[in-house]
Amino acid sequence: MTAPLPPKPKAREGRVSLRQYTKLFRQDILSAQPAKLYRAWMAEFKTPFFRSYLVNQPELLKTVLKERPMDFPKSGRISEGLRPLLGNSVFLTNGETWKRQRRIIDPAFEGGRLRDTFPAMWAASLAAQTRLAGQVGSVVEVEELASHAAADVIFRTLFSIPIEDDIASAVFHEFRAYQRSQPILNLAAFLPMPRWMPRFFRKDTKASAKRIRDLIGQLTDQRMQAIKDGTAPDDLATKIMTTQDPETGETFSAEEMVDQVAIFFLAGHETSASALGWGLYLMAMYPEWQDKVSKEAQDAQLTGAFSEMSKLRLCRDVFRETLRLYPPVPMMVRETTCPERFRDRDVPTGSQIVLSPWHLHRHERIWSDPDAFKPERWQGEEAKTCGRDAYMPFSAGPRVCTGAGFAMVEGVLLLSLLLRDLKVERVEGRDPVPEAHLTVRARDGIWLKISQR
Repeated sequence: MTAPLPPKPKAREGRVSLRQYTKLFRQDILSAQPAKLYRAWMAEFKTPFFRSYLVNQPELLKTVLKERPMDFPKSGRISEGLRPLLGNSVFLTNGETWKRQRRIIDPAFEGGRLRDTFPAMWAASLAAQTRLAGQVGSVVEVEELASHAAADVIFRTLFSIPIEDDIASAVFHEFRAYQRSQPILNLAAFLPMPRWMPRFFRKDTKASAKRIRDLIGQLTDQRMQAIKDGTAPDDLATKIMTTQDPETGETFSAEEMVDQVAIFFLAGHETSASALGWGLYLMAMYPEWQDKVSKEAQDAQLTGAFSEMSKLRLCRDVFRETLRLYPPVPMMVRETTCPERFRDRDVPTGSQIVLSPWHLHRHERIWSDPDAFKPERWQGEEAKTCGRDAYMPFSAGPRVCTGAGFAMVEGVLLLSLLLRDLKVERVEGRDPVPEAHLTVRARDGIWLKISQR
């Protein structure tokens, strides 16, 4: 008997006008797209003001992301909607500003630092396990649990405070309000507007972003004072705030640090929560894999040592496959700075180059059984070919997510620890429907029954 396929949103049928497409896109990025994108190497989309080209061909992706990344900076159109919260964070900047930011940030996430932050990650994972164990016998919305766990990891590793801290808790709850008010598209995404023109953000979106930034400002101010007093803990915030740009000797200003913490929280919390939520659902959908993950964790006899992560190879493959099927960031957009020639088509300057992990990871001409959950593929030939050329849950090239290694350790640890002693099961009639706004989430949440093993 063929195993059921994981949930996938229904693709758009037929052609639609720009107005209709914009409406569909705001409701859900994924179901707004036609099915042909799962097999096309490139697709063109025209608006009255610019052209977009969705690119799936591995050779073109390599050109854009790895060989000539500076010729394809991040597009300001989609990122406009995130500026009230993220300011000039490393996620939105380009050119020399971005290079300077990465020179300061990257050392905090090097291999040795990941080992240093692991005890804080372990403590957050144990806390998440305790919270889930308290729900045994209940049906739980696990996306909320995953969000709580991921936020706890961020606050413990970044500022050495648990999610229960007053400011940390306030940021977490305010961010959830921001998510509900924040559309992925802003007017500037479709109209050629100069920088000085107002962007017409929703009043509640701007207010929520300001409250988050004010709270983060309190944390960074407190840490700056602790650094001056010589009492600051040796965590990621201290490392980033004291690292000098090797070329200029400068450190981040207080305002710049607020920008960076905002993106650490968005990227490190929102994306990790998305991946963990879908990972738990897939384990409920495929109980035989869940049993394997549980046994591996039990056999590993985890005690909180970083070296133990090497024992969780099967769970790592499960998490890789989760990220393939449900990449947290479904689409990324770059912009051409000069005329290009892609697949015998002229691509004008100012065109939007859309890179879609969602479609790339499920591409029918690249992956075998692209919609199937098959963790074993990561031990075969696909891991060498597709995994290198058509797998980018954290982007690729120089702009690969700084915290990619961090996220892989966090996801595998949480999944293993949560399923070691507990079991998750599907709830009849409540299978999730994926949709994407900021990240790939479930339309009405992911509801699972929790039981003791």
